[in-house]
Amino acid sequence: MRYIKRNLEAVVLEVTKEYPVVLVTGPRQVGKTTMLQKLMEGTERSYVTLDDLQERSIAKTDPELFLQLHKPPVLIDEVQYAPELFTYIKIHVDQYHMPGDFWLTGSQAFKLMDGIQESLAGRVALLSLTPLSQAEICGGEITPFQLDFDCLKEREKEREEMDVQAIFQRIYQGSMPAIISGLNRNSNIFYSSYLNTYIERDVKGLSVAVDSLKFLRFMTAVAARSGQMLNVAEIAQDADINQTQAKAWLTILETLEIIFYLHPYSNNLLKRLVKKPKLYFYDTGLVCYLTKWSSAETLESGAMNGAMLENYVVSEIAKSYLNCGREPFMYYYRDKDAKEIDIVLERDGVLHPIEIKKTANPGTELTKVFSLLDGASVPRGKGAVICMKPNLSAIDRENYIVPVWLI
Repeated sequence: MRYIKRNLEAVVLEVTKEYPVVLVTGPRQVGKTTMLQKLMEGTERSYVTLDDLQERSIAKTDPELFLQLHKPPVLIDEVQYAPELFTYIKIHVDQYHMPGDFWLTGSQAFKLMDGIQESLAGRVALLSLTPLSQAEICGGEITPFQLDFDCLKEREKEREEMDVQAIFQRIYQGSMPAIISGLNRNSNIFYSSYLNTYIERDVKGLSVAVDSLKFLRFMTAVAARSGQMLNVAEIAQDADINQTQAKAWLTILETLEIIFYLHPYSNNLLKRLVKKPKLYFYDTGLVCYLTKWSSAETLESGAMNGAMLENYVVSEIAKSYLNCGREPFMYYYRDKDAKEIDIVLERDGVLHPIEIKKTANPGTELTKVFSLLDGASVPRGKGAVICMKPNLSAIDRENYIVPVWLI
C-alpha cells in the first residue's frame, strides 16, 4: 500500500522532544499506527498493541509487569483498552522525566477517555489524527485555513484544481487512507466492513448492551442529518429508540471521533440566538454509504448535495487545524429569524464569516448576512464565500471568493 505522508508527523516529532507522553487519537483506520510506525523506523522504540488479547490481559491485570516487558521508548497501540496503564505510566514519567518515552494511540477522544485526564494531566501532548485532508491527498503541506489573500495564493501553488464533478467524487469517495491509497478500491465493501468492525469492537467496548442493527439504523438517521442542527427527537424516532438512548449513542459517536459539532456563536451583545449545535461527520464517504447514494453523480444532483458540500467544507477546515496540532475555533451563527452564517471562524481575536454555496457565481447578496456579526464584542474581519468558482477571487474588498478545492 502506498504510504501517504501525514501533516501531523512534524507535530509528533516536535512534541516528542518536549513531552514524556504523546497521545494520538482518531477514528479507526485513519492511519494512527501506520504514521507512528513510519516515524519510529530506524529508532530504538519498540511496539506493542493491545489488540493482542494476551498483551491486553497483562496490561489490565499487572500494568507494572507490562511496562517491565515493554520498556520505553515504546509505542503502545489502542491504549484505551487498558486504562489501568495510565497510573503506572505517570509513576514512570515522574521518576525519569524523559521526553518521548511513551507514544500512545487510541480510538477515543482524550477529553472523553476515562482515566487519562487525571493520571497524565500536564504530562501528555494530545494530538488528533483525522481522515486524510485535501492537502494530504494532493501531497501538499497544510496550514490552518485562514482568510488571508497572500496565504490563499500560496495554497494555490500546491493544490490540484478540481471541477464540480471532481469535488463530488471526492466527497462520495471519502478520505480514508485505505481507499485513497488504492488498497481498497470498492468503497461500499470497505465501509460495510468498517462499520461491522466499528460497531462490534469500538461501540460495544463502550456500551456492551448495544444492539448492532439498531445502532446501524441510528447511525443512518444521524448521517441523514449531517450539516443540520441537532434534533435528538427526530433521530430517536427514525431509529426507533428513546431520546435518552439517542443522546447516549451520540456521545459514543463523538467519543470515537466519527462526528463533531459546530456550536452556535454568541456573546452578551448578540441576542435571540439558537442554542442547538450543528452535526458533522469527519468523513463524507461514510455519510454517503450510510445514506445509500449509489454514485457521485447521483449525489451531486440529489437532495443532500448542499448538506454534503457543507459537511465536506466544514470538516476540511477543521482538519486543517487538527492536523497542525491546533484546536479549530469554529462556530455557526443563526438567530431566531432563521438568518444564518454557515461558519464563524475565530482567529487572533477576529471573527471571519464564511458562507458555503454550490454556485460558481456568488453575488453580494450572500455576504449581506455577515453584518449580523457587527453587534458582537469581537471585531469582524474578512469574510468569504466558499463555492464552485474555479479560481480565487473577490466579491469586494472585504469578502473573498474561495474555490472548494483551495480549503
